[in-house]
Amino acid sequence: MPELPELAAAFTACLHEAGIAVSPDRARGFVRAVTLLDPSTTRELRDCALATLVSAREQIVPFDAVFRAVFGGAADHEAHRGQAGDPARPLPGTVPGRVPGIRRPAADGPGRDAGAPPREAPVPVAASPLDRLASRDFADLSAAELARLSELMRAMVLRTPARPSRRHRTAHHGTRVDVRRTLSDSRRTGGQPLRLRRFVTRTRPRDLVVLCDISGSMEPYARAMLQLLFCAARATHAEVFTFATRLTRLTPVLRRSGPHDALARAGRTAPDWSGGTRIGECLAEFNERFGRRGMAHGAVVVIVSDGWDTGEPADLATHMARLFRVAHRVVWVNPRSASPRYRPLVAGMAAALPYCDAVVSAHNLTALDEFTAALSAPRRRR
Repeated sequence: MPELPELAAAFTACLHEAGIAVSPDRARGFVRAVTLLDPSTTRELRDCALATLVSAREQIVPFDAVFRAVFGGAADHEAHRGQAGDPARPLPGTVPGRVPGIRRPAADGPGRDAGAPPREAPVPVAASPLDRLASRDFADLSAAELARLSELMRAMVLRTPARPSRRHRTAHHGTRVDVRRTLSDSRRTGGQPLRLRRFVTRTRPRDLVVLCDISGSMEPYARAMLQLLFCAARATHAEVFTFATRLTRLTPVLRRSGPHDALARAGRTAPDWSGGTRIGECLAEFNERFGRRGMAHGAVVVIVSDGWDTGEPADLATHMARLFRVAHRVVWVNPRSASPRYRPLVAGMAAALPYCDAVVSAHNLTALDEFTAALSAPRRRR
């Protein structure tokens, strides 16, 4: 079954034959518009194509001619101008992410009759490839398929709860009186404070710290999470660490590279990629080297791991408790928890569970919604 980009390529080829130049960027815009808007009628499909593929008024008439010949629907711009509603016919068998098959317009040439029916192009109904990849487990995706999800990951927002800042701003209805500005203004009125100046405290997003397990059992999920952090977390200035048998800070690497280069450089920077796992020792190193400096104080800390640990569970519990006391929230991402039969019976996961504010799976693109919600949730602790 051909994919949506192939369908768009066939349609834009017909437009080229009609004298309408369509750049690759416009063709990609048409594919994205169809994917996001999911047209269910020929009129909606025409609107998507008209907004993305036509660049001049004089192109509308030949565009409509090609559209009628290709999609077989009446989409005359002049005939439907000013009419209420959608006069176009429904697209048969339309489902989310699908558009109808197209027919190439008849072309005169050797061995072809002018009155013959239009020639059929081998482009039937096609589903968006991104829709199919969104529900697949990250462990089942190849590196190329994972890279195709980067566009959707860029659209995701990793938002942490707000925290009060040391700065403040003037506000007419502020809860506190700005004594300094009030007294300064009173000098203009003979020392009488006729107007009280007020202010409110500014807020800023809490810091985001991510500790990602890159051991052998977590490699496919680690690549997906690092790609997500690069695509969506740049604005939050997230601090990113990887760990297996040792702790490695990847923040400078992710900020200086593209998403694909960043993953390659991360593999070279972290010498224990796909190695064993010593979660307790790595957490101890993080607490000593970075936690004491204030990196984790009041921050949202995310630990991406399946909980397999070769160290002592008691040590892991000790360092998790220490991290739990200083962090605003601790979110544990365990892709294995997506299974309904999952139980936290692994020693490492069982030791860490009492010190987690939330446990999510984030095993595919759809499950990342639960992950983003856990990041922005308010703190609720006893």
